[in-house]
Amino acid sequence: MTVSELRGNGKLDISTLENWLWNVSSKLRGPIEASKYKDYILPLIFLKRLSDVFEDEVQDVCAKFNKTKQEILALIDKKRDKYVSFYIPKIARWDSIVKVSTNVGEYLTNAIREVARYNSKLDGVINIVDYNATVAGQRILDDGSLKGIINELSKYRLGLKDVEPDILGRAYEYLLRKFAEGSGQSAGEFYTPKEVSLLMAYLLDPEPGHEIYDPTCGSGGLLLKVHLVFKEKYKGKVVAPIRLYGQEINNTTYALAKMNMFLHGIETADIRIGNTMLNPQFLNGHRLKQFDLITANPMWNQDFDESIYSNDPYDRFIFGIPPSNSADWGWIQHMYSSLKDKGKMAVVLDTGAVSRGSGSNTKNRERDIRKAFVENDLIEAVILLPENLFYNTTAPGVIVVINKNKSDVAKGKILLINASQLYEKGRPKNFLTDEAISKIKDCYFNFNDTEISKVITLQQASENDYNLSPSRYVSLNNDVEAYDFNE
Repeated sequence: MTVSELRGNGKLDISTLENWLWNVSSKLRGPIEASKYKDYILPLIFLKRLSDVFEDEVQDVCAKFNKTKQEILALIDKKRDKYVSFYIPKIARWDSIVKVSTNVGEYLTNAIREVARYNSKLDGVINIVDYNATVAGQRILDDGSLKGIINELSKYRLGLKDVEPDILGRAYEYLLRKFAEGSGQSAGEFYTPKEVSLLMAYLLDPEPGHEIYDPTCGSGGLLLKVHLVFKEKYKGKVVAPIRLYGQEINNTTYALAKMNMFLHGIETADIRIGNTMLNPQFLNGHRLKQFDLITANPMWNQDFDESIYSNDPYDRFIFGIPPSNSADWGWIQHMYSSLKDKGKMAVVLDTGAVSRGSGSNTKNRERDIRKAFVENDLIEAVILLPENLFYNTTAPGVIVVINKNKSDVAKGKILLINASQLYEKGRPKNFLTDEAISKIKDCYFNFNDTEISKVITLQQASENDYNLSPSRYVSLNNDVEAYDFNE
């Protein structure tokens, strides 16, 4: 799979989709701030998709039983779960919504609440916005703006034969990205560039039956990339499915993740809400549930009170307590504790996570935890990414791969990849090309020295005081003096 192939091949192609969504967003200019656009638009796109699919399924049942639409609707009204994926009551069917001209906000809110009432799986997912809400006695969105959104959304069908499910997922990704471009620091907490997510999915290499977990899943993008890579790998073959699990702290983002899964046709994904560090939701008795693979991009250098680590009831922090101002190695230990005996994880972190404290003559908690992971031969690879990929920072970031089941080739060694120059300029952000992803993948799976990679032993890591920054070992264009192993 390439980044371009993620764009899908439905009738509503990605370019048309993005222009369409931009036009929808333009109806919200003025009444609300740009960072809130997605909150209002995405539930309506979801409703439009549900309504169009419902209509398609009704037509299929009509053909199957050779009955009129009126007869089949009467039948479905009595047996809602038997013939359609989701039952859409008349008030929420798009042909009813487009006819509404007065009290539009009240109508939309009631329609969406009725969908959630009839479909318990959608409760707390689709019904997250009050389209009739007011501030200081004034409507946040007037009926004119809402009617403009409805009219714009009506330009395309989103039924079973009109679009690929993944194309609808791209709508979510586009709006999240556009939000991130203009929203500063908080945006990147739940948006990881798709090419970084895709690279991580390739590194994890999912197999049939695998359970995959993201403890900070945001809108679900990293889990979905693992799903897409798995589908590509086993296309046309009958294999056991994978299962996706995620936890998200933010209510709205949790709802986005649930909607995103439904739009990709993944109804079995188990997404839960809550603070993973304080209250992990996936348990096996009094211990953490363990998974085959973990993919994550937690907030970098997060602040947690040290009591969270020292009083942990799940025995997660066996390698040491991280400093209160940087939870990076706290998150890694949570994920490590959530891995099965042969499990593997790929996590994106600030570059300082692999170098802070090294070279210091004083005790440093992060270096000491890193040392423990190295000495236990758990770190398989560290990949330095290019600068300016992420929306919440211009810093490059690193992907750290932890593997409890290293191959014979990798045992006792660590692969360091300096991919800092493998990018193309973009606006407003740089991006990894398909060629760059392929080059990093080849480097990782071949596990050898190249012009961008270096395999080091655990002893060599020790000699560098457990500094695992790839730029320390791999010099590109002679811009940095790399460590000389022959000294």
